[in-house]
Amino acid sequence: MSAEGPGRQGAAHREWLLERLAHYLGRAVEATDPLVGCELDSVAALSLYGDIEEEFGPIIDLDDIWSHRTIGDLARHMAYRDMRRFPRQVRAAFVFTGQGCQYPGMTAGLYLDSATYRGHLDEVSDALLPLLKTSVVDLILREDPRIHDTAYAQVSLFAVEYALARTLEASGVVPVAVLGHGIGEFAAATVAGALALSDAARLIALRAAFTEYLPPGGGMMAACASPDEVAPLVAREPGVDVGVLNAARSTVLSGDIAGLHRIEADLAARGISCRHLPVTHAFNSPQMAPVVPKFEAAARRVPGGSPRLPLYSTVDGGLVSGPLYAPHWSRQLTSPIRFADAVRAMLGQQEPTHVVEVGPRPVLTPYLRRLGSPRCIPVCPRADCDAVDLAGVISALDAGPLAAEPAGA
Repeated sequence: MSAEGPGRQGAAHREWLLERLAHYLGRAVEATDPLVGCELDSVAALSLYGDIEEEFGPIIDLDDIWSHRTIGDLARHMAYRDMRRFPRQVRAAFVFTGQGCQYPGMTAGLYLDSATYRGHLDEVSDALLPLLKTSVVDLILREDPRIHDTAYAQVSLFAVEYALARTLEASGVVPVAVLGHGIGEFAAATVAGALALSDAARLIALRAAFTEYLPPGGGMMAACASPDEVAPLVAREPGVDVGVLNAARSTVLSGDIAGLHRIEADLAARGISCRHLPVTHAFNSPQMAPVVPKFEAAARRVPGGSPRLPLYSTVDGGLVSGPLYAPHWSRQLTSPIRFADAVRAMLGQQEPTHVVEVGPRPVLTPYLRRLGSPRCIPVCPRADCDAVDLAGVISALDAGPLAAEPAGA
């Protein structure tokens, strides 16, 4: 499978674009060549824009020619936008949100309004009940503030995301691929068939409980900086590591509070803004190491399964190629979240027309757009979403009784 994707639609636009660029440059080019390195002058770019308009219609803006990294990236963008030449067929990828998007009462309106969602949330709540001795449904409906405690935040998010995904599937939205940000990978793996619901419930409950009892003291800080910009600063702070790579200039650092403040001061002197996250631990860092031995011992009792549909992991930043055994889930505790790498791999290999953010409120959609995603749709477009919001999402994905062509891509 090529890095540019398997679809005939993308291949047609790619070959056409390569031919036109070769015409203007007087030499052959490759899909992986950077656009800025093609030495395409402004006159040739204007002419190319005119060729695209004549051949495909108004599918791009002039600025799009320079806003994509490679020729292949621009060709994929053209293919996504070309609804005239190729019949519209939704290929939806599900991206599951990680810890931090939870809030008291999340999806309560949807639970009361939608029998389908209610049934799936009850199902996963029942699977968690023997482990938690507390109903996740009651925790949500009572707007219990414990929802922000790690022990309950992780299991509640897993429950909500699993139920949201199953509700979409029941409405006819079947994902072509799934990806989970951090703990969202547990819901993604379950929907992909790599984990049985009962096994996933056990793993996420144990992971959350073990993490809750780690000594506090660590923290996390989001920086509007690239990994290269923060690398020398992190190298001087042995207690700080890169925890999350969300986009080209969106890096989260994880580790000792004092070290994070020193890095923040250095970045502020360069005009780079930072924001400390409301967490009590340095997640996705070596500070999680004390949890690993007992979590891996418990995870070894869960059979490793292979996903039945493409599953992209933020642990390795790419497609999962085999069963997910205990070491994978252990590495997830201490490894950085390679969200940007995983998203780029999924977009290039699966060519989704839509990316659906599955979580109680939109958090990842801005990063997905910056990473070149096609149309991004949060399944819960706002806090306190209800069945009307869900019907709109399902309709925008050409599923359910209200299916209709959306206004844009």
